[in-house]
Order: sequence, then structure tokens, then C-alpha cells
Amino acid sequence: MKNGHNGKDGDLRGKVIVITGASSGFGKGAALKFADAGAQLVLAARRSQLLDEVVRDCEKVGAKAIAVQTDVSKEDDVRKLADAAIGTFSKIDVWVNNAGAGALGRFDEVPLDEHVQVIETDLLGTLYGSYWAMRRFRHQGYGTLINMASSVGKAPTPYFASYAAAKYGVVGLSASLREELEAEKIDSIAVCAVLPTSMDTPFFEHLANYTGHKSVPIGPVYDADKVVDVIVRLAREPEAEVAVGTAGVFMQAAHQIAPQLTEKLMARRVKKTIDKAPAGEPTRGSLQEPEHTGTTVSGGWKKT
Repeated sequence: MKNGHNGKDGDLRGKVIVITGASSGFGKGAALKFADAGAQLVLAARRSQLLDEVVRDCEKVGAKAIAVQTDVSKEDDVRKLADAAIGTFSKIDVWVNNAGAGALGRFDEVPLDEHVQVIETDLLGTLYGSYWAMRRFRHQGYGTLINMASSVGKAPTPYFASYAAAKYGVVGLSASLREELEAEKIDSIAVCAVLPTSMDTPFFEHLANYTGHKSVPIGPVYDADKVVDVIVRLAREPEAEVAVGTAGVFMQAAHQIAPQLTEKLMARRVKKTIDKAPAGEPTRGSLQEPEHTGTTVSGGWKKT
């Protein structure tokens, strides 16, 4: 799928790009690469001080950027984010729903309000962003929506129940929106879903965790820049779904072919990884309130 409005060369100069979860991880990495490409940026996250720092970094390379403090689990915040983008730049070319959160632990041992917050952030936050982005895209006649899903949205993982539920929802939401555009023969609006596996970002540092062990990624762990590069590429040349990380691609394929066997293997693998991790106290991570740690694109997991 191609977005003709972006032009054959996929030039991003002057394009207005909204990114949620822009204070660290994929969002921060994408913001910096879009800035290098000459895009204009509307950056959203809960951590306003960090957002301001990312804005300054973008401005250093000549890009125009604004920060909008946003909690994507609150519909009013996301509506105001869209209003700020239009009020400042008069258009939105690309909207990236990247903000995400997770709760790790046995389903019945994770507090229910933590599960609810994961759904509100990962699924409802994506739904809110998609809603306001699609309304704008239909009004102006073009645009690209990029939703951050996960390999877990196609091949589930134990001890991430609400996260898996949310990401399955993101995959389904994105597909449904594409089908609506197809039914109406609209090819100037694109809807993309990115499905990473374990990536080296601060995500695991920010996790709520009730396993009795410290949070660690389920290996293998891939460079965050792999996902950042995909986000930037999709802004130029949209595709329906892009899986990132060989292990995730394999697990998705295996789950389609032999779901019961794949789920048994995943259950054992994840349980073993958690049990081998150092002991740790229960933590709500950054799920309910943002933390000051985990401010970079990389989480440093590949060095440990």
C-alpha cells in the first residue's frame, strides 16, 4: 500500500508527524530520525520535562517541534493533542500511536486496576489516537496512521495477559480500519501496524511486575533502531503489517500452523526466563505514574 500524498520519493520534509510515547524508546528514536528528515513534529508523552528535551534535540537539526503533555489513556488528552497539531501546523500527515505499558505477572496476582490501566493505555489510547487521526485524514483527504502492536498480538505470551489482550485489539482495530478504506476505495489514507518482538528499550524497566523477580526481556533481544527504522519507512511507504525481529516472525508463523504446540513451548520458555531472573519486589513501574528512569531510546538490555 502506498500513500500517494507523500510522493514517489517518500520525502518527509515539511510533513507533520504526531508521535505518542515520545519521551523514550521507539517514540524518541523516531522523533529524532523524523527531525533529521526535515519533518515537523508534535510530540506527546506524560513526562513533560523529557518531552521538552526531545523537542530541543529536534530543533538542533532545524526541525520545528512542539511538546504536548498527554496521557493517552484519557480521551480528552488525545483530543487536545490532535487540536494542538492542527492549531500549530494546520494538518497531520502521519500519526504514530506508540505509547504503551505493560503488567507482568500471573493474571490473578496482578491487581485488577493494573490490568485495566494496561488496556486503557495500549488499546483505548490507540483507539483514541486512531479516531482523531482518521477524522482528520478523511477531512483533508490523506494521511498515514501507524499503530504500535506487538508480536504478542498474534502469538500470545503468558504472564502478559492484559498486554496480549490489548495488542490483539490493536491488530484487529488496524485491520478493520484498512477494510473500511478498502470498501470505500480510498487509497490516499493508509493504516499500518508494527509488530515488534523483544526490543532493547526501557519498556521492561517501566513494567509493573508482580512475579517476585526483576523484569527482564524474553530473549532474543533486538536493537530498538530496527523498529524506529520501520516506523520511518512506513511514513514514506506504508504497508499493512510489519513484524520486526526474526524470533517474533517465527512465533507468529508457528502459532498459525500449530497453535497448541506453540503455546506450550512459549509457556515453558517464558516461565523459565522469569524464574531465572534475580529476585525483586513487586512494583507498579510507570503504569499509573511516570518514572524518572528509562529516558533513552535503548534500554541497555543487550549489554547485560
